[in-house]
This record gives sequence, C-alpha cells and structure tokens, in this order.
Amino acid sequence: MNRSADETDSLLRYSLVAVWLLTAVASLFELNGQSRAVLAAAGIASPQWLVQGLIAGGALADLAVGIALWRWPGRASYAAALGLMFVMTLVATVLQPGLWLHPLGPLLKNIPIAALLWHLYRRAAP
Repeated sequence: MNRSADETDSLLRYSLVAVWLLTAVASLFELNGQSRAVLAAAGIASPQWLVQGLIAGGALADLAVGIALWRWPGRASYAAALGLMFVMTLVATVLQPGLWLHPLGPLLKNIPIAALLWHLYRRAAP
C-alpha cells in the first residue's frame, strides 16, 4: 500500500470515527427531544425507563464502535461497525420505514457508510 492510499484510508476511518462518536453524543444530548420523538413516532413512548434505556443502549453501542474504530482499526472493528449498522438499519426500517424517504437521509446515508467500511475491511490486514 502506498502512502497516499494509507492517508486516504486514515481520513476515511477518522471520518467514520467522528460519525459514530458524534452520533452517540447527539443521541444522549437529545435524550428527551429528538431521540425520544423518533421512538414515539414508532409507537414506543412508554414506559420512560424503556425509552431511555433504548436510547442509552444505542448511544453506548455507537460509542463502543467509534472507540473501536479509533483505537483498534482492523477487520474486527470494521465488521462490528457493519454489523451494528445493519442491525440498527433493519430495526429502524421495521419501526419507521418512512425514514428511507426522509429528505436528510437518516437511513440512506448508511449505504455509502457501508461501502466505506467494506473498503476499509478489504484493505485491512487479515
């Protein structure tokens, strides 16, 4: 691998780290706002402990993946990120299929993110 490719892969990886870490922060920051509204729109509005637990659990999963991509880049981290993204996308699709048509693309963005993760996975040492 040449230096330019290494630098490009690092840029891609760090951009994904930012996505996961900032998503975790945003989820917790909006615990009683947009995060709760997304679940309420899917019919999950109570009990409060369940709603907060689902939001916190998702945020912790995002945090864990973000840290793994940052600290331990490699096939295991890329596969974990792909797996988490797939599961969260599947759950979101079942709960709110209309998110695929949202103009800001909260689910559509997962397609290029999956491509980036697959690229990094393939380039990582086995």
